[in-house]
Amino acid sequence: MEGLVVGSEEAHSIEAIKLMRELSEKLKEITGETGEDSFNLDDMNNSRSLFAICRYQGQPVGCGALRPLNETTAELKRMYSRKNGMGVGSKILSYLEKEAINLNYFIIRLETQKINKKAIHFYKSKGYTCIPNYGRCIGRTDAICFEKLL
Repeated sequence: MEGLVVGSEEAHSIEAIKLMRELSEKLKEITGETGEDSFNLDDMNNSRSLFAICRYQGQPVGCGALRPLNETTAELKRMYSRKNGMGVGSKILSYLEKEAINLNYFIIRLETQKINKKAIHFYKSKGYTCIPNYGRCIGRTDAICFEKLL
């Protein structure tokens, strides 16, 4: 949608914190968990991390983050859109993928829960493929992990 603008912003800002709290509330409704235990704001202090906010008419409508897993792989975290059907998620994801390339990543990985069908459909539609669970998701039957080569 026209009028959506995505840019890197401070993850510790009031707007960023508010967006992430809304995401946590939504995830709690969908999955029973907030997802907060898998993300630390201090991860955004790394020079190869990035936090982005999408704005519509100047107002924040979504967010997303990248953090390093290793030298070649970034992890996508805290993806959220307040507005369904506006293309906010697509705009944020596209921005983060381009920025990942600029940060010299070749792969983006992410995890979600199998019950979060909307997220699974979204990532599959954007070219992400299912991979074996990694990191804290190893052995978790409720989790599903994805990867995209950039």
